Amino acid sequence: MTDSHDPSVNDASGAGYIPHLALDFVIIGFHEQELKILILEYENTGLFALPGGFVRMNENLEDAARRVLSERTGLTNLYLQQFHTFGSVERSDPDSMRAIMQGKGLVAEDHHWLLRRFVTVGYYALVDFTKVSPQPDSMADRCDWHEYGRLPQLMQDHTEIVQFAMQHLRANLDQELVGFSLLGEAFTMQTLQNLYETILGEKLNRSSFQRRMLQLDLLERLEKSYTGKAHKAPYLYRFKKLSIAATAL
Repeated sequence: MTDSHDPSVNDASGAGYIPHLALDFVIIGFHEQELKILILEYENTGLFALPGGFVRMNENLEDAARRVLSERTGLTNLYLQQFHTFGSVERSDPDSMRAIMQGKGLVAEDHHWLLRRFVTVGYYALVDFTKVSPQPDSMADRCDWHEYGRLPQLMQDHTEIVQFAMQHLRANLDQELVGFSLLGEAFTMQTLQNLYETILGEKLNRSSFQRRMLQLDLLERLEKSYTGKAHKAPYLYRFKKLSIAATAL
C-alpha cells in the first residue's frame, strides 16, 4: 500500500500511479540463527501480506522500490535485488482488498483502482535486523518480523513470491555478498557458516566452507583482542570494503 498523505489512496481512479503495476518486497533479516521476514498484518481481516507499494507516474521503478523499502524499514542504501515479475491472471483478489479497505473505513467501490488486477515486480532486500524499525503502511495495522519457517498464510500469491525470492538468494549467495547486509560489522566464521546453512537449509562441512570463503577473497580477518581466558577466542572477520552501489540496485 501507499502512504495516507498521498491523495491517490482515496481516489478511486488511482490518479498519480501507473495503472495495474505494483511492487512486493521480501525483506530478509538474520537474528538468533534464524531468517526473519517482514510481514504486514491487517488486524480487522486476519489477512497477512508482504510489504508492497505502487509506482508514481513521475517516478523511476528503482526509485519507487527504494522509497517503499525506506518507508517500511526506516533505512536507506540497502541491498535490494529485483528477482521476478508476477503476472498471473489469478493475481486479482478483490474480496481480500475490499475487506482491507473496509477495515480502514474506506469506501470500496466496485471500480476502485485497488480492486483491479495488478502485475507485480518482486524484490528482496537484505537488511541488518538490529537496525530496522518496521513501519506498517496506511492500510496495515502491524509490520512485524516472522520466522521464515513459520510464516502465516499470506494473501494472493505472496507465499510463492517468498519462495521465488529464496530460490534466487540461494542460487546467488556468494555473488550477492549475502552477509554484507545480514551480519554486523564483525562476525566469526561460524556465524557466517550458520547464516549460509540457514539460507540453504542444509549442513556444510566446516573446513570446506572456511576454505571456500577465504578463496573468494571477500573477507578480512581482524586482529584478536586478548581476553586473558584459557581458551582462545575465534577470529573475527568482516567483509572487505566494497561499494554498496556495486551490490545493489
